[in-house]
Amino acid sequence: MRVVEVFRGEAARLAGVLAGLTESDFARPTRCAPWNVRELVAHVSIGAGRMVGMLAEPAPPRAEVDAAAYFGPAKFAPATDAARIDTARQHGAGSGTGRDIAEEFARTWRAGYAVSLAAPPGRLVRTRHGDPMTLEEFLVTRVVELGVHGLDLAAALDREPWLTEPAGELIAELLVRAAGPAAAGLAEEHHWDRLTLVAKATGRRPLTAAERVELDRRGVRWLSFG
Repeated sequence: MRVVEVFRGEAARLAGVLAGLTESDFARPTRCAPWNVRELVAHVSIGAGRMVGMLAEPAPPRAEVDAAAYFGPAKFAPATDAARIDTARQHGAGSGTGRDIAEEFARTWRAGYAVSLAAPPGRLVRTRHGDPMTLEEFLVTRVVELGVHGLDLAAALDREPWLTEPAGELIAELLVRAAGPAAAGLAEEHHWDRLTLVAKATGRRPLTAAERVELDRRGVRWLSFG
């Protein structure tokens, strides 16, 4: 699967960044309020290891959800969102020092990568939300989490984004697939590169007034992200 190597590359890039952070870096606030860097890393770490538990369970009979449907509005319903936020805050608070949480992320993503790499082609999984989907499509969601929250972490740390080219390409493909051909046309017309497309479509970079008008005119609706 192409996606498992994209996941590896983006996770390794983030792990390298985290290994060089100071304790004060981990305490910085992020735009994913109320999380600070430590708590956002905890959230990403939890997500990067989900494949271990999922692949230990029996496969569902069929896939019913793809990566685009996974990011539906239900994922950000108040109760679901509150649980997601609280889990990351609790995990971050109980993970020791910043170095400890960085090392935990390194272990977690490697474990998720290893089980995914060993899984048979076409393996189906069931997410924590109950969604039956292919492992390949679920891994796309993991690349999205790593890439998009990587943008959030870069902003919090006052660094240039480190999004890898393969991850940017994969995320952009998903965004355009979900929004339709009009989204691709909009990106081309405004000369957006992949990083710009990902940042604007996920709300990490503001749209200009002209871009908003054009989005409405074309009927482009991006996926929902937290």
